[in-house]
Amino acid sequence: MQVKYTGIHPIDISRTTKPYTDNQFHTHNQFEIFYFHEGRCTYLIGDRIYTLSPGDLIIMHGMTLHCPKIDASYVYDRTTLHFDPSYIQQLIRPPYTVNVLKPFQDLHNHRIHLEGELRIEIERLLQQLTALSKQGDMLANNRYLLVFLDLLHCLYGLYQKPMEQIQSFSSAKERNVQDIITFIEDNYQTEIHLEQLESHMHISKNYLSNIFREVTGTTIFQYLTQRRINQAKVLFLMEKEKSVTDISYRVGFKHPAHFSRVFKYIVGCTADEYRRTI
Repeated sequence: MQVKYTGIHPIDISRTTKPYTDNQFHTHNQFEIFYFHEGRCTYLIGDRIYTLSPGDLIIMHGMTLHCPKIDASYVYDRTTLHFDPSYIQQLIRPPYTVNVLKPFQDLHNHRIHLEGELRIEIERLLQQLTALSKQGDMLANNRYLLVFLDLLHCLYGLYQKPMEQIQSFSSAKERNVQDIITFIEDNYQTEIHLEQLESHMHISKNYLSNIFREVTGTTIFQYLTQRRINQAKVLFLMEKEKSVTDISYRVGFKHPAHFSRVFKYIVGCTADEYRRTI
């Protein structure tokens, strides 16, 4: 089952119960709400890896590199909402007095496990949004916006309560992969070799390579490259006066020509073309 809303406002909802194997790291300009109904999945978001269980809700700042690793032997049931934060800012002017975007702005990426009545309430709102997205008329469109704002207010209520920061892993492999990701996050601007990881973690580099691919669906160096390119995209946005060459060195590439080839391969356009689009 695949439902996707493409109405007149920049709030898209998608629900799928179909496993897929397209585990590509990606970013986007929208904020995201991800709700996990059923299945087996680990989710890599920035420098954190999450082992998901039904009832998990993730709020995401879309420009953070993220990618799910799905076990295709299980049903994969999830709902995602992507929305333009600038559009929501227009909707929460007075008489609304609460900045419902604050959880996304302050936490950037955060997982919350829902239980009891709160889980029932969130699932009810997501079900309403999915149903309204199929209708497409103006009344359904207005009701869709109201329900979405209600969902954001529910999440804001959660944000005001103490949130658990404890990270749990289902296996030692996932703990080791988290350590690899943390090492990359701390050192991606410099040259990284597998021998460094081996020395840092006191674990065979071959074993580290194997478990990283098993848990994330990609290789250590593919992830490192994606991390560097994503950081370049962020810097192009934030530091527009810097040259492409300067940015390439900042994110850990030794040769600007190599950076340019890799950037075009991953992003689909040259770095200069990308800068013009933003």
